[in-house]
Amino acid sequence: MTNTIQRILSKAVEGQRITFDEGVALFECQDLNALGRAAHAVTTRLHPEPYRTFNIDRNINYTNVCAAVCDFCAFYRKSNDAEAYVLPREELYQKIEETIALGGDQVLMQGGMHPSLKLEWYEDLLRDLKVRFPSVNLHAFSPPEIWHFHKLNKISLRETLERLKAAGLGSLPGGGGEILVDRVRKELTKNKALTEEWLEVNRVWHQLGGRSTCTMMFGHIETLAERIEHLDRLRSLQDETGGFTAFICWTMQPGHKMSDYPAVGSFEYLRTQAIARLYLDNIPNIQSSWVTQGAKIGQVALFYGANDMGSLMIEENVVASAGTVHYLTLEQIKNAIREAGYIPRQRNVFYEYIEEKPMAARTVNPLDLP
Repeated sequence: MTNTIQRILSKAVEGQRITFDEGVALFECQDLNALGRAAHAVTTRLHPEPYRTFNIDRNINYTNVCAAVCDFCAFYRKSNDAEAYVLPREELYQKIEETIALGGDQVLMQGGMHPSLKLEWYEDLLRDLKVRFPSVNLHAFSPPEIWHFHKLNKISLRETLERLKAAGLGSLPGGGGEILVDRVRKELTKNKALTEEWLEVNRVWHQLGGRSTCTMMFGHIETLAERIEHLDRLRSLQDETGGFTAFICWTMQPGHKMSDYPAVGSFEYLRTQAIARLYLDNIPNIQSSWVTQGAKIGQVALFYGANDMGSLMIEENVVASAGTVHYLTLEQIKNAIREAGYIPRQRNVFYEYIEEKPMAARTVNPLDLP
């Protein structure tokens, strides 16, 4: 490890902001342990408490119909495809009831950018769910979906978000971020929000008092400098609004039209997450991605910048469509935290500790759910 890299790592550990060029330089470092030690030191400074957190929610894909075309997505369908669907309300109710039975307090509800569902349909959905499940947070609609609603309905972005918030939208997930560099986005996707549009959705939502997560999917056509550019865009917006609660990164899962791109391994995942923790000095939480990396690397990620094990993920369809399926039970998640030397604590989407709710009398095994 060079003196330059050591200086950058020391700077980050001491709480000083590292520059764009210094972030790029960190990707030249092949000493994974050094990056991990520095990232873990930052995490320990930000989170000296003996806890590491998890939450219980369910990823409900209310539709797979999408007007966008993403080369990496094996999940979406066009309106006239035989496998196209919009979930009926009764099925949504059942999925949320099962989540509550497992002690969950939230649903992550995302879908495709449906070409014909109007904003009123989404407002009615949110109002209906909030009346039936008032204690459940609706963590719903990725920024590209919100941008699509705004364009399809020909109303301002602010009004779109105001109306959804009034109807019961609780927080925004960070999906659809991929790499926030237009060169990459234009090559990988069509008819989908570009960088400034993704950021603007979050900016306006934060201005309205909302909170959101932010993400990065890497390991495809992006350069290492573009990974830092992505992180820099997030850091700059967080300086402006303070509305991001957490950052989650994961590796692109080869398949669909991306089969020519070999999967990047755990080394690259841990290295990128560690650098993200060092660079994103104003985003308080980093979430491990065991869904794509598996239980052991998900646990190791707690020593490479993560302070959260993410969700029980009762249901996941998009990553699974690309052929990657990792499932953990709630006890396995807790044990992973304990084995790492921490006390597991359940939290909500705002990273507030909550008391664990006892599971319902009827036992629901998440591995048995559709």
